[in-house]
Amino acid sequence: MNPPCNRCGRTVYPTEKVNCLDKIWHKGCFSCETCKMTLNMKNYKGFNKTPYCNAHYPKTNFTVVADTLENLRLKKQSLVQSQVHYKEEFEKSKGKAFSAVADTPEMKRFMKTQMQVSDIKYQQKNKTGMTAPSEGHLINPGPSSQAAPEMNPAPQPMADPVAPPSGKRYRAVYDYTAADEDEVSFLDGDVIIDAQQIDEGWMYGRVERTGQGGMLPANYVEAI
Repeated sequence: MNPPCNRCGRTVYPTEKVNCLDKIWHKGCFSCETCKMTLNMKNYKGFNKTPYCNAHYPKTNFTVVADTLENLRLKKQSLVQSQVHYKEEFEKSKGKAFSAVADTPEMKRFMKTQMQVSDIKYQQKNKTGMTAPSEGHLINPGPSSQAAPEMNPAPQPMADPVAPPSGKRYRAVYDYTAADEDEVSFLDGDVIIDAQQIDEGWMYGRVERTGQGGMLPANYVEAI
């Protein structure tokens, strides 16, 4: 049996279910408690098992600890222990290489793009860097050979500029498999073109990679 949505109370089917904060939500109902902005698994912040956006996340108050003699002694002891552990870790890590870049899908795509750009620049440099043969290596034509007359090429007609696609452009941040005939499937990183907002939770767009169009959840993509 399908559970009810924590926000609207209606039945949540598997294709539109969001399981977060120990509760079940519709994708469109998983929104900020204050401003009702639709959230996803990357940009929500939970407080008392309730989702909030970054702007309306409740601020927590910290308790001020009195600087008693005992607290000062414990603070000093903790500082000394931290310095000892730091020195031990530093000695162990000598000679080891560390990777400072997180191996995320977004970083992989960025590195792949950089490699492609570098490869194109390298090929262009090889083409433009080719030197012509020196004058001493030119082959003189025989007495019977004649220089070909120069011919001015006919002017080529200007091609009509391609009109840019209408609508906004978005990039998918999750994979999505179409649940109905009027929806469209896409993969994480796909570019959605000709996008048009339908309501707060859904929009219409066309996947640039496949050319297929249809409805898609708005919280699965981000504006470019």
